[in-house]
Amino acid sequence: MQTPVNSFKQALAAGLSPIGLWAALASAYSTELIAGIGFDWLLIDGEHAPNDVRSTLAQLQAVASAQLAFGDRRSHPVVRVPVGTGDVGVALIKQYLDIGVQTLLVPMIDTPEQADLVVKATRYAPAGIRGMGSALARASRWQAHGRYVHEANAQVCVLVQAETVEAMRNLDAIAATPGVDGVFIGPADLSASMGHPGNAGHPDVQAAIFDGIARIRAAGKAPGILATTEQLARQWLEAGAQFVAVGADTMLLAAGATSLLAQYKGAGDAVRNTY
Repeated sequence: MQTPVNSFKQALAAGLSPIGLWAALASAYSTELIAGIGFDWLLIDGEHAPNDVRSTLAQLQAVASAQLAFGDRRSHPVVRVPVGTGDVGVALIKQYLDIGVQTLLVPMIDTPEQADLVVKATRYAPAGIRGMGSALARASRWQAHGRYVHEANAQVCVLVQAETVEAMRNLDAIAATPGVDGVFIGPADLSASMGHPGNAGHPDVQAAIFDGIARIRAAGKAPGILATTEQLARQWLEAGAQFVAVGADTMLLAAGATSLLAQYKGAGDAVRNTY
């Protein structure tokens, strides 16, 4: 059996623009539901959602279930680790790869040295420092993929986040790091770092994002971003962003529940129980 090909990595390399959705509810049940909707990729969030390795594993299994059920409407799972630098980050990356993650999003990368460490953590030696343990790992299907340790490096997709003033200053070098497939710009953290917390729409922040997308593309890498309105999503796609998340499951649930309640309860009205 051949190690599965990373279709998301292939799409980025081909210049395509896969559309994604953030999965932050930390529920295998809800992730299985949205995995069959038709988004190209789902971001299973381990930084700002209450996910750990076990709950991420359950969601990977849920996505695989949806892939079996819906075929072409499948979503590729991208997993954001809580940290990707230092000894802790290297160890966490190893664990997430071993449970079958092929595409990682790593937050708060400020320097090319940090980006290089992330890449090395995703590669078996001699190209990197990922620990050998495929006999115990879901990623190799417990050795059913007989050449996993020889094929895995090529199928890992590394996405790093640039979300500070320092990262933007080092962006050219970060994007040029061998093994980095894409750079995701974090508007919220970037706006805070630039002195405009909570105001990602500030003209200076917007200008920095436009500039960042152009610089990432100039390095031959894929730019990514999260946009929570259609206007912003189309703006960044037109600017050259390739992998764009256009919403989050938490926001969809809140908006849907709010809209439903508004059908029955106007502003200031009391809700009466009828049961």
